[in-house]
Amino acid sequence: MDLQTLTLLFVGATFALYIGIAIWARASSTREFYVAGGNIHPIANGMATAADWMSAASFISMAGLIAFYGYGGSIFLMGWTGGYVLLAMLLAPYLRKHGSFTVPEFISDRYYSKTARVVAVICLIIASITYVIGQMKGIGVAFSRFLEVDYETGLITGMSIVFIYAVMGGMKGITYTQIAQYVIMIIAYTIPAIFISFMLTGNPIPQLGLGSTLADGTYLLDKLDLIVTDLGFAEYTTQSRLSQTNMFVYTLSLMIGTAGLPHVIMRFFTVPTVKAARESAGWALVFIAILYTTAPAVSAMSRLILTETIDQPKAEHNLAYAERPSWFKNWEATGLLKFEDKNKDGLIQYTGDKTTNEMVKVDRDIMVLANPEIAGLPNWVIALVAAGGLAAALSTAAGLLLAIASAISHDLLKGVWHPEITEKQELLASRLSMIGAIALAGYFGFHPPDFAAGTVALAFGLAASSIFPVLMMGIFSKKINKEGAIAGMLSGIGVTLLYVFQHKGIMFVSSTSFLGDMSPNWFFGIEPNAFGAIGAMVNFTVAYAVSSVTAKIPKEVEAMIDNIRIPKAH
Repeated sequence: MDLQTLTLLFVGATFALYIGIAIWARASSTREFYVAGGNIHPIANGMATAADWMSAASFISMAGLIAFYGYGGSIFLMGWTGGYVLLAMLLAPYLRKHGSFTVPEFISDRYYSKTARVVAVICLIIASITYVIGQMKGIGVAFSRFLEVDYETGLITGMSIVFIYAVMGGMKGITYTQIAQYVIMIIAYTIPAIFISFMLTGNPIPQLGLGSTLADGTYLLDKLDLIVTDLGFAEYTTQSRLSQTNMFVYTLSLMIGTAGLPHVIMRFFTVPTVKAARESAGWALVFIAILYTTAPAVSAMSRLILTETIDQPKAEHNLAYAERPSWFKNWEATGLLKFEDKNKDGLIQYTGDKTTNEMVKVDRDIMVLANPEIAGLPNWVIALVAAGGLAAALSTAAGLLLAIASAISHDLLKGVWHPEITEKQELLASRLSMIGAIALAGYFGFHPPDFAAGTVALAFGLAASSIFPVLMMGIFSKKINKEGAIAGMLSGIGVTLLYVFQHKGIMFVSSTSFLGDMSPNWFFGIEPNAFGAIGAMVNFTVAYAVSSVTAKIPKEVEAMIDNIRIPKAH
């Protein structure tokens, strides 16, 4: 069966599954819409959390980053994984003990202020919208290649699927859909990796294949280092444009940003007990680790195969453009791969020298999706990867959109503007808010920044600078009052946004700028995507300073903190 037919079958089957789950899991109450009824099993919730987490950035972009930046790209593995440890130990159990539906609701109760709730909603929406942009690009990239439609058509199709299961089911529908999406994603990610690892090294376990030898007896990473350096690129295993300071701050920003992302935190409100919240976090780490330990192998192997296919170092001749393989033509058609014959010899020169390099565009986001084609794997494997990439983008997009919609309907409409509305009216408002969030996400999807993972990294910085500190201080300190929390959130996200917009030319000019040359104007050499950790420090400092010169928190709030700090399994 041809690739196009297989892709349509695989993707169509998964979409039918998502829609079927949405119809079965239709939310009938606000509790089901916001927290899936609060009775999801820890293992199921861990799987749904992993799907919520393994976004287009994890599935599509992360391996591409590591493939082209080697050691320097490992900050995503360290930061994102470490963030879940922070979340499991420091936030999830305590927030579940409080029993909120949303993060702004907890902030409102802890800081006894509707103003704090509104500020938290603003911070949540800014971070979530920034994050969802990357998911929209992931949907467009996957559709444009595998369904042979243009980017805009693919994006509209993806938005329609999210619309059906998110608007109908809310958190209940999203949870069960994400469980199915996790299974699809992990199969789609690991099967090609197993195939390629076995082809290259004879070892079917990608994690072990990364450190194994090739057919000629050389180690895979040694061979990759040799090839890329011969072509003028930096050595793969030692390459890092990041300074030690920048790398540390970037990793920290990703860690605390992970622990502060509202759509991730909300998943721990869906389990029945505090103990279940802890177990969910543990299971989520297990499920995430399957992909995250596979990603370095996928990265190195895809870079090796791509490089050897396009340009053989010290070979008698390079690949002739007229004889380029079908996968090259397919990705050229999407605009994500571009060749320019600078010396007019009809051969493809792929080098690290920008003046002679004729591969003028190799979008990092294509590496995972194109890898099975480049390696010559069966069509059914390629179709499976297409379904997995779409599942990754759709799963996180749905979680983000729910976080935005619930912030508007539950935190602003019900919590601030019209507390008297009925549950039926709030449920309707929730669905209307979801529709509005999908429309807004679609708008940004049609006008995306150039690189999905770079956009996502910025979202983590915004969450790190605004939401994480106020949650930490809310749980572990009785000194922070409402004035301090509000001032901290505004100053943290404010200084981060100011720094980002000041350097927006560096951030969004091109896909290569994300890890490009350091700017002499960067604060201590810290790039904009990493500045969230600095914003968090500003948040902590301002909150403590303001709280020290204003009124102490009420006694009943102190009692609530004591109650939160003693989690119980009931």
